[in-house]
Amino acid sequence: MTIASDMSKLLTFMESKGIDASTEVSRGWASIGAIIVDASLQRRQNYTATVKPRIDALLAAWPDAKTTSGFRKRLETGTLSEIITWPSPGRLAQIEEITRVFEDQDIETVEELRTRLTDQSTRPVFRSALAEVRHMGPKTLDYIDILSGLSTGVAIDVRIRRVARAAGIEDVSYENMSAVIRAAADSRGWRAGDLDAALWHFGIDDASPSST
Repeated sequence: MTIASDMSKLLTFMESKGIDASTEVSRGWASIGAIIVDASLQRRQNYTATVKPRIDALLAAWPDAKTTSGFRKRLETGTLSEIITWPSPGRLAQIEEITRVFEDQDIETVEELRTRLTDQSTRPVFRSALAEVRHMGPKTLDYIDILSGLSTGVAIDVRIRRVARAAGIEDVSYENMSAVIRAAADSRGWRAGDLDAALWHFGIDDASPSST
């Protein structure tokens, strides 16, 4: 199968189900702390039930964590696990590692993060540094684009794969589906991030984790 044929299957399925990707969707957080914690917790978790309530709790308790330095000061209190009710050390260690990358890369605000991700001379360097963090695979790297509010962000997870299979697409690999979604968005004049969001919301199943 080719990207063109898979794109056709996806668009046909969307039309049959009334899935609309023409509406611009604003996603992401205005807080560095929220972005880092969300990126760390989302792996193999139900987003609505598990991740979002914890980000909401973080934002309410640590409003000054909107900058990297502010988040660092809060981390040094050693109370993050209590704030987000997350005792597992693995995710907490990943939060620390990602924060260190942000510090090493001199990224202080969400605006600076977006600039780093959209500048093609600095994006590869930053993503390469993030890729050294444990459990930081292609999906989480791309998910940070979404969390920073970029309309170009596409992150393939189990929900989107569920939609792809329902559309008759056999190759639901990360690379193929990323290419298919971007091609479909280009063909209709949509923003890739809006199509990603439309498929993600259509594929919601509260009994399943949000990512693979």
